Amino acid sequence: MYEWMRNQGHRFRLSSSDTAIELDLISKVNGVASAEEYFLSLPGSSKDNRTYGALLNAYVRAKMREKAESLILEMRDKGYATHSLPFNVMMTLYMKLKEYEKVMEMISEMLEKNLKLDIYSYNIWVTTCGAMGSAEKMEEVLQRMKLDSSIYPNWTTYSTMATMYMKLGLFEKARDCLKKVESRITGRDRIPYHYLLSLYGSMGSKEDVYRIWKTYKSNFPSIWNLGYHAMIASLVRLDDIEGALKIYEEWVSVRSTYDPRICNLIMGWYVRKGLLDKAEAFLENVFEVGGKVNSNTWEILAEGYIEKKQIPEALSCIKEASTAEGAENWRPKPMNISVLISLCDQESDLASKEVLLEVLKQVGCLENEAYMSLVSQNGVTDLGSKLSVDRDRIDGDDDDNENNDETNMLLTQLQGSL
Repeated sequence: MYEWMRNQGHRFRLSSSDTAIELDLISKVNGVASAEEYFLSLPGSSKDNRTYGALLNAYVRAKMREKAESLILEMRDKGYATHSLPFNVMMTLYMKLKEYEKVMEMISEMLEKNLKLDIYSYNIWVTTCGAMGSAEKMEEVLQRMKLDSSIYPNWTTYSTMATMYMKLGLFEKARDCLKKVESRITGRDRIPYHYLLSLYGSMGSKEDVYRIWKTYKSNFPSIWNLGYHAMIASLVRLDDIEGALKIYEEWVSVRSTYDPRICNLIMGWYVRKGLLDKAEAFLENVFEVGGKVNSNTWEILAEGYIEKKQIPEALSCIKEASTAEGAENWRPKPMNISVLISLCDQESDLASKEVLLEVLKQVGCLENEAYMSLVSQNGVTDLGSKLSVDRDRIDGDDDDNENNDETNMLLTQLQGSL
């Protein structure tokens, strides 16, 4: 759309805000290199705090630390770093990298320069104090927030504090924070319910999980897949498999699309408990109701077979995973591959080992030195040299990482506000 508008000559006059939005979209669709090229092509009048901020955000999203740090220095020189937003963006980068001292340095800089902290700045500060293991400092930041007349601690603030208290073993304080989360849910915001389900589940409070679920359903005529995922994940964590299956069956009857991540929760529970036959039966049921699976579904089942030392079945699952939905972003867990190769060696099953290595080659793992070093660290040192290696391909990310970590939640909220 922006390309079309720009090609219309003088029919449309694009503001610097439009330019910043276009730069952000380019980075998401075509990559950071294209965004940089676009930024460099802009006339001087279009390079203001908005476009610089959009490029900074692109660097942070891609975890390009050196370029981000260089750019914010330039923004400081040009007077574009006189408000909280660029600092918030940089702090999200340091949080992703778990460099909490760098976050504290930026907070100190903002305070020294009398720059106004917004709710995101404070929430990042709270999260950082908690991540550094200091409940006292976290509480000091909360008190500072309460004294700031322009700030009202929101549900994210207390959800973050609850998570940190739980990690520090302060469960009563965590529970108090969760009650404050409940009191701060406003409008049609569903996300707080997902975090409440997850956090109460982590605390082992089944009664509260079901209470929040009942409230959630009473406030919304329909529940999204993410809501069912949060509920089933909590019940699985509580070992309430009967309850999880009941909610799963309800979801199957009302869902508009089938999300394989939901069935993976139950599959994973069965495999972890050594109930491989139930995992197999459940997978058959998934297919019977018209469900679909992804690469992680097959790897979960493979883990069950690996535990039972059933090489052919495990290998079959790994092969299925390599061609299933999401395979382009899937990489098998190094530990699974390490154990499976060891089993092949123990059984002198060279044929199965060669098939496994071929699958690793197909998904871009065999030529990835970092990945294969993890496999080796888990006990495998001789991976064979019979397959050719194309070292130009790169590793990808697992597509089934759960996003229940409070830090990730905070970063997602900030990104959505930019």
